[in-house]
Amino acid sequence: MLDKAYHQKPDEYFESVRKEMVGFLPSDAVRVLDVGCGAGLFGEYLIEKNPKLEIWGVEFDKDAAAIADKKLEKCFPGGIEENLKNIPDNYFDCIFFNDVLEHLLDPYTVLKEIQPKLAKNGVVISSIPNIRYFRNFNELVMKKNWDYTDSGVMDRTHFRFFTYKSIRKMFEEQGYEIILHKGLNRTKSIRPFILNFFFLGFFWDILYLQFATVAKVKR
Repeated sequence: MLDKAYHQKPDEYFESVRKEMVGFLPSDAVRVLDVGCGAGLFGEYLIEKNPKLEIWGVEFDKDAAAIADKKLEKCFPGGIEENLKNIPDNYFDCIFFNDVLEHLLDPYTVLKEIQPKLAKNGVVISSIPNIRYFRNFNELVMKKNWDYTDSGVMDRTHFRFFTYKSIRKMFEEQGYEIILHKGLNRTKSIRPFILNFFFLGFFWDILYLQFATVAKVKR
């Protein structure tokens, strides 16, 4: 059923560039793996910025993977779990998971098992939706709703839901050291800012749609 729901997503779902993630790429990175690369637009955009980059992809949707394979060094169709054996060890300076880990049955094991694929100073960079984002917070706490949607934080193909705190904990428990952990896509709505004014910033995390994390393996 998950395969059907995922493959029925509109084409634009696989065509996100995610320009806000570009700045997290280390300046000295050359070999990059984009897990959940969609049709390869993010990787293509990175190459436009730096033609020296060698970018590989992994994409669950076979049609999107076929398109990405023409844009990137190579793209493996299927899930990251089944493709770990195809990915070389000690190779990548950076591995991206742009809104991918929440779609996995066991992101914890994937983060652990992908470590050998990193070069000596390689990093893992992720973007993960924030379940405490103020719109979802309002639906759950005030309206008592837990309704799945076709996209967004409550995407029906999400297996896992995370907060700022649980993302950090996941990485650290799998043997990573957090280099950077910050909010992405801050809301422009005034309502959560008013709430934080009265509660002295206690609910600061509800301002962000996602959290970006940069982590390296603890040696």
